[in-house]
Amino acid sequence: MSTAQRPFLLNGPLSKVMWSLALPAIAAMMLYGLNAFMDTVFVGQLMNEAALAGIALAYPLVGVTMTLANLTGTGAANLLSIAIGEEDLDTQSKILPNANLMVLLACGFFAIPSYVFAPEMIGWMGGSGEVLDYGVTYFRATLWAAPLWTYGLSLNFIIRGEGKMRVAARMMAYGLGLNLILTPILIKYGEMGIAGAAWASNVGMLVYCIVEVRYFKRGKASFGSDVTSLAYDSRVFKQIMKLGFPGFIIGLMGLVQAIVVFNAIVGVSPDGERDLAFFAAVSRIMLFMMTPLFGFMRALQPIAGVNFGAGQLDRAKESYWLFVRTGFYLVFPFWIILNLFPELCLRLVLPDFTFTDQDFLFFHLYMFMLPIFPLVFNALTWLPAVNRPKYASYVGIARQLVFFVPVMLILPQFFGLSGIYYGAVGIDLVITVWLVLLVRRAMRNMVEG
Repeated sequence: MSTAQRPFLLNGPLSKVMWSLALPAIAAMMLYGLNAFMDTVFVGQLMNEAALAGIALAYPLVGVTMTLANLTGTGAANLLSIAIGEEDLDTQSKILPNANLMVLLACGFFAIPSYVFAPEMIGWMGGSGEVLDYGVTYFRATLWAAPLWTYGLSLNFIIRGEGKMRVAARMMAYGLGLNLILTPILIKYGEMGIAGAAWASNVGMLVYCIVEVRYFKRGKASFGSDVTSLAYDSRVFKQIMKLGFPGFIIGLMGLVQAIVVFNAIVGVSPDGERDLAFFAAVSRIMLFMMTPLFGFMRALQPIAGVNFGAGQLDRAKESYWLFVRTGFYLVFPFWIILNLFPELCLRLVLPDFTFTDQDFLFFHLYMFMLPIFPLVFNALTWLPAVNRPKYASYVGIARQLVFFVPVMLILPQFFGLSGIYYGAVGIDLVITVWLVLLVRRAMRNMVEG
């Protein structure tokens, strides 16, 4: 780490450190969220509801590439931050070669089988007919660039692990800005339809990777390593896996959640295509509203990790509560606007949709957790950053397999679509309480250790 950055993370006023890292991270994640949201807007405005439902079914499968990046990237970033705090140069030098090997192996195991079995996989998500065709087209187009997605996102996580949020944000902006420009052009004027949205993202990710590789090749990183090297070191490889596993399992369980929810919607709805399109619109709006919190998560990781590695445990603990409070203040005004003007928000994605009172009730239910999510997201980042990854892993697995799957299999059978939305809110409330208790337990154990 640069001579200025490490002392700043360890000794600077914590609120100043937070905003110094959080503002560029929030800007980058807002741009990322805007891209995901605008993909939905462009498909909804330029195509039809079936295409919107198709991309909704494919998106969780596409997200597996991001889940693999979470495994490699968050694991490497957490290990790097701790090693920087400990001033462990040997570990720092071995992180990139081991992370690169992990990316290569992960992509090989995922992308090739997924391309072959794409129709079956979209079918598992609940797709059929025209919706299935759209979903397969979008999914297969993204798979051509799966290595770029995983590699680019992993490198960006590692750069954030250095504490260089502005650098990471600027690199992300290059690819995402290009994606935002290309998406409507390729969909409409390039006559590529839904595949155009995927290829716009692929081209943006190629630029993203090129910029990041140049950063490392020019020696601008604060730790020594070759960005194109491959190596296996048992200790470092296992540490990356251990510290990245919570992010991986949470992403993977998100796929399980999507399969269950989409099939539940199709199973109980008399018009599955309509209700899938509505759910896609609501979930993308929520995703966009959560992006400032994602930025906060990225900023919290190096602050908590470096201070933990340096033995400044009180400062590492204080950082969690500071980020929770600030995250709440950040999203609360937007939550008020969403609840006051739900139809205006929904019309951005579904311009010709006929909304019912039940639709607006479901919208309010889905948005209910937004002000509470700072507790959840920061906990899922903070726990691995202070070398307590198993706590976050337990929650990620239990949320889906112990709570979500049974609830979504049972409640919709008795309460229809209402069971899906009420059940999701109830589960998230339970998970929030559980995570806060785990954070408090981890803090007590840190005092004892």
